[in-house]
Amino acid sequence: MTAADWNLIGFTVVAALAGTLLMLPFGLALAWWLARREWRGKVLVETLITLPLVLPPVATGLILLRVLGRRGPVGGFLHRHFDLDLVFTGRVVPFVLAVMAFPLFVRSARVAFEELDPRLEAIARTLGAGEWRVFRTISLPLAARGLAAGWLLAFARALGEFGATIMVAGNIPGRTTTLSLAIYDAVQLGDDGRAFRLLGVSVALALGAVGVSEWLGRRRHRSRSAP
Repeated sequence: MTAADWNLIGFTVVAALAGTLLMLPFGLALAWWLARREWRGKVLVETLITLPLVLPPVATGLILLRVLGRRGPVGGFLHRHFDLDLVFTGRVVPFVLAVMAFPLFVRSARVAFEELDPRLEAIARTLGAGEWRVFRTISLPLAARGLAAGWLLAFARALGEFGATIMVAGNIPGRTTTLSLAIYDAVQLGDDGRAFRLLGVSVALALGAVGVSEWLGRRRHRSRSAP
């Protein structure tokens, strides 16, 4: 492994961490809202959230490219008022990873909140606790294992993202190249040794994240089934 390989591995891990932490508060709020509230249009919101999971990643990337580009609503605003460009820069990578990991986290977090006994929250409300305090002291701690498992799955998803990243950030060595993009480059150049070394790192990172997620999930189910 060269210094450049370790740099891109570090960049990928940091970008995945930043992206999944960026989407965490929004994902928590939306998951709790979906689990605890009914409103008109809820099915549409659920469908829109799921879309990045079923659309080709390059399709999601194309949508993000249109939104974040200089002529897009978000990218145009940032360019005009702050002289800040997002597309084809390293700063956009965590945002893309956040978008791609968001649906997986929301689905897992929603299940974690739905498994809670709503009577516990109701008791807290009868004792005078407001919604924020109920969420902070009752819902969040009781769902913590499920939420952590969902976050780890989202992190693993972010680590392996390829299609949307290359559409929005490009593949600029030392700036936007992630682990999955580097594997693709190595295969294209016929450098199988480097490709398999990076593949080994990718598999190890994914196995670690998914393995801890499964362990947390099993502990959560055992605690629920215990008398």
